[in-house]
Amino acid sequence: MHDDYRRSPVRPKLVLALAALLAAALAGWLISDAVRGGEGDPKAPGAPTGTAAGRVAGKPPEGSPANGVTGGAANGRADGPGSLAGKVVVIDPGHNPSNFQHAREIAELVDIGTNHKECDTTGTSTDDGYPEAAFTRDVSHRLRDLLRERGATVRLTHDADRPFGPCVDERAVIGNQAGADAVVSVHADGSAVGHRGFHVILPALVKGGKADTTRIVGPSRALGERLARSFGRATGSAPANYLGGGTGLDVREDLGGLNLSTVPKVFLECGNMRDPQDAALLTDPAWRQKAATGIADGIGAYLLGQDAGTDER
Repeated sequence: MHDDYRRSPVRPKLVLALAALLAAALAGWLISDAVRGGEGDPKAPGAPTGTAAGRVAGKPPEGSPANGVTGGAANGRADGPGSLAGKVVVIDPGHNPSNFQHAREIAELVDIGTNHKECDTTGTSTDDGYPEAAFTRDVSHRLRDLLRERGATVRLTHDADRPFGPCVDERAVIGNQAGADAVVSVHADGSAVGHRGFHVILPALVKGGKADTTRIVGPSRALGERLARSFGRATGSAPANYLGGGTGLDVREDLGGLNLSTVPKVFLECGNMRDPQDAALLTDPAWRQKAATGIADGIGAYLLGQDAGTDER
């Protein structure tokens, strides 16, 4: 620094003035940039990126509960009124897409308490070839997501992650070992054309061999009744016109998945795949979402001790 700069009475004032102008300009640019970034424009200079950008734009960051990755608690239902926190639900998707490739294995007989039955079957399909196993897996996935959003702990008996099965006796064991508060086996029927509607299969009072449904008959009926009401309301479908006397309920003693269960369990036949009108519903993704909602509502009503007509959401 030169001596004549320090002695000049004008230069310090000029420096101060220039500094003030620069500071004002910089502050104005920062304010403008912050405003642009706050509108969530990812291309605006200075806009937040990554997680911060998602928050500014009003979108949850990837992996947040609101994206459904960790269970959807952000919708307020997992820990608010109607919460199923602490409840364990087992979903049993009927059949397995690969069963048809293992005819010998699924034909082997297993003990269902009162007698012996085939390990599993291939299930039915629509006339256009949409298989029951694909339907049950799709609805089960939708149901799983809805129940987790409500706070429940959910387990599937399988997820097409094994070559065949599980066998009907193992399906019951999975629910038992999980200590499930409720188990729903998702199916679609393969009855005659003109047979339409859904029905819920309830366990009969069975005692013999490994089977003893004494303690679950009552709770399973309560689950089934709520499920029938909520499913009909959500889907607009009527109870089956070919069994159950219009109640949508059918009691059976020949199903190993029910006979061997020690926890409340029902089967739900969501419709008849062999009837064209029902098949049109079962193959519609929007209707399958309604079906999952109806099942979730019925399970929720049962677990919370509510009537199925109560809107717990």
